[in-house]
Amino acid sequence: MPDKCSYFAGFVAFLFIVSVTGSPGAVLAQDVSEDDIRGHIEILANDDFSGRMPGTEGETKTLEYIANQWNKAGLVSGTNDPAHPWYAPVQMVQRKHFGQTVRFAKGNRSLSISDEIILRSHDSSAAVRNAPVVYTGYGVDAQGKVNTDVSGKIALLHFSAPPFAGEDGKSFVERRKQLSDAGAAAVLTIFDGSFPWSRVLSGYTGRSINLQSKDTALPLDGAVSGAFVKRLFNSAKMNWSETKGDAGKADFTGRNLPLNASLLASTQVYRFPSYNVIAKLPGKNPDAGAILMLGHWDHIGICRDEGAEDRICNGAVDNASGIAVLIEAAKRLAKEPQHDRDIYFMGTTAEEQGLLGAYAYAENSNIPLKDIVIALNIDTIAIAPRDAKVAIIGRGETSLDPAIEYVARKLGRDIESSKDANAFIRRQDGWALAAKGVPSLMVGGSFADMELLQKFLGSVYHGPEDEAVAGMELGGAAQDTDLHIALARHFANFETYSAEDWARQTGPEPDKESVE
Repeated sequence: MPDKCSYFAGFVAFLFIVSVTGSPGAVLAQDVSEDDIRGHIEILANDDFSGRMPGTEGETKTLEYIANQWNKAGLVSGTNDPAHPWYAPVQMVQRKHFGQTVRFAKGNRSLSISDEIILRSHDSSAAVRNAPVVYTGYGVDAQGKVNTDVSGKIALLHFSAPPFAGEDGKSFVERRKQLSDAGAAAVLTIFDGSFPWSRVLSGYTGRSINLQSKDTALPLDGAVSGAFVKRLFNSAKMNWSETKGDAGKADFTGRNLPLNASLLASTQVYRFPSYNVIAKLPGKNPDAGAILMLGHWDHIGICRDEGAEDRICNGAVDNASGIAVLIEAAKRLAKEPQHDRDIYFMGTTAEEQGLLGAYAYAENSNIPLKDIVIALNIDTIAIAPRDAKVAIIGRGETSLDPAIEYVARKLGRDIESSKDANAFIRRQDGWALAAKGVPSLMVGGSFADMELLQKFLGSVYHGPEDEAVAGMELGGAAQDTDLHIALARHFANFETYSAEDWARQTGPEPDKESVE
């Protein structure tokens, strides 16, 4: 017969279950362990997967592993497409630098400054001959319009966002397209300061991938270093430092350089399908909205030249850890009594190439986007130790913060109340959905400590050192998995997140017959 202490402990556990799930009949899954998470990371970040680059054998192995894990857990295909079970195709176009010729001239005199420039063409080759050069700064004014005449010119554009635009500054991709639409013959993006030239070079000489449906690449574009632009200005007898400072002003109108340039680029172009992998845990009432949990499965593959000691960027933290969380969360949620709403799990492709899999899903989702109650993106989660505060990327952008904090506190987690983590809101897959109006958040400890996060970003991030090493920090990842299980359970059940709650979130109330 149990003693009084055991009885009391059991009663407290019963109350905790009711307080989190809202249902005395529900049974909480066993806590996720660090070893549970580590096992998946060690497989997905193994050299056999070659860095999980889309369009490679590493993709095939990754997709099969994830789908098999979800299938064994009792989930079903979530594509809702009999022709493509488990794997939703995403059509890609890949470009790789093949060769180039560069000539800058002042009058009839050629300039010896052709290093730290890399070119790429939209098709197999493209050329610009004797075009004038214009420095556009950030390319746009305070109203977001092109700030100078670029027609027929080679435009120099800063990679970083305009300092006068705040958090809503357009990305260099958006500003580069604006310059192209305004008639620029070519756009050279200036990478100055925060990006080492070696990293820029590998990005252009490596495989650049884009969505075929969004294939609006310029006929010819490229990258130059800040040092390269400084030499251009010196050759033109112009002050680069002074002009660079002026470019940060909202009324900057560009600077024409007394130079002409001829550029020729050759590029290998290859079109291929990649895949998002999608699973579903069917709920009792599929008309009552759905929960979506997602994370990107891809990384950047072979990332060093032949002869390097370690050529593979394995992506253990980024983002084998997130996929590990999705697998373990699915396994545990599948063992629970059937939830009211469907819960979908998705591994997205080509996040590293610009959230491409997430954007493809947002354009052609397996369920209406308006039916997604919440999307929880999971990325780079193996950083924080146990008992880290819970941060929300997307804090203040939805009405769901109180519910997130409620569930986190029930698990004994403290809350990071600042909006510091929102600095990453556009850099993760959830943004592709949020931009379409989906309540999309990232939740957990990795983004609660900016100093710890920056330490990762400034060291092993996107390098061969992001491996499944002994002693890697997984305490926070295990706890964050438990948190995501609790969040999915909270939003998937009517007792804790009702039709009325959803109606307040979305506007019109769902059909009552569909949620009874």
